[in-house]
Amino acid sequence: MSLTPPRRPAPSRAAPKDAHILVVDDDRRIRTLLARYLSEEGYLVSSAADAREAQERLRDFAFDLIVLDVMMPGESGTQFAARLREGPEPLRSAPILMLTALTETANRVEGLEAGVDDYLAKPFDPRELSLRIASILRRVRRAGPPDPLVRFGPFAYDPARGELTRAGEPVRLTTRERDLLQTLVQHAGAIVSRQTLAARAAETQAAERTVDVEIARLRRKIETDPNAPRHLQTVRGQGYRLLVEPPSHSQS
Repeated sequence: MSLTPPRRPAPSRAAPKDAHILVVDDDRRIRTLLARYLSEEGYLVSSAADAREAQERLRDFAFDLIVLDVMMPGESGTQFAARLREGPEPLRSAPILMLTALTETANRVEGLEAGVDDYLAKPFDPRELSLRIASILRRVRRAGPPDPLVRFGPFAYDPARGELTRAGEPVRLTTRERDLLQTLVQHAGAIVSRQTLAARAAETQAAERTVDVEIARLRRKIETDPNAPRHLQTVRGQGYRLLVEPPSHSQS
């Protein structure tokens, strides 16, 4: 990976100053550059050279986000992410931004299947990394007056908070799953093309090849039978649509 040493930036206004980020990458130069840059952005940063060392850090500290490289000696980033998602809270819900090689589409798909929140292709601009981190943290920490709930079956989605519940119990969504559901909710009942769903990401061409993976992951969380979906339906040759209940009269 080639990472151009960044100019010294002014701290991002979007950066939560108390956020603690764990950078996991076997390249010491990359770890150093990322730690320096993110520290200058206002984050508290720790680093690890591999999954084993990252696990040790996670036992000692609670992190707000993990920046995780795919290709590492021993346990890969994808394997490590999948293991975290199968583990106990709060590690299961820790947001993960995965770093992948530009041509490794399969790695991006594997990362989404493992439950990462977002991915960034190498080489990347450090500023884009910072913006994506800030976006993830805003979604995790967002608070404010709730919008009317969008309901489908036993599920209720709060568009303002980006929170999904099933019969009142929270359903964990990755950032990309939340973005996908948010877009479908905005077009509730209408058909949304794969191109529109792919346009949520900067890497539109690559994203088009992963829309079906994201749809499949979301269906596993909101459908009793993902192979015969009732809520998130495929419209052959056109795209997808989310069937929701009409708003109740009590919503503002």
